[in-house]
Amino acid sequence: MASATQANPVPDLMYDWLTVLQSKAEGLNAYEKYIRDAQQEGATQCVEMFRKLQEQDSRQVQEIKNHVKMMFNK
Repeated sequence: MASATQANPVPDLMYDWLTVLQSKAEGLNAYEKYIRDAQQEGATQCVEMFRKLQEQDSRQVQEIKNHVKMMFNK
């Protein structure tokens, strides 16, 4: 893992993972809107696909969280 400095106590690699986690979390929130939009259009297949993607991203977020926790404990 890249070393932290006094000016920036967050190593580059940790920052990268935190950024990925933030992006995925924002995506999870966005899926709620996309699902509502698809429901309003009566696009059942789109709703199902958005939910599938949301579930996959949710699992990835959990995996990333576990990885980041492990990195913090080193």
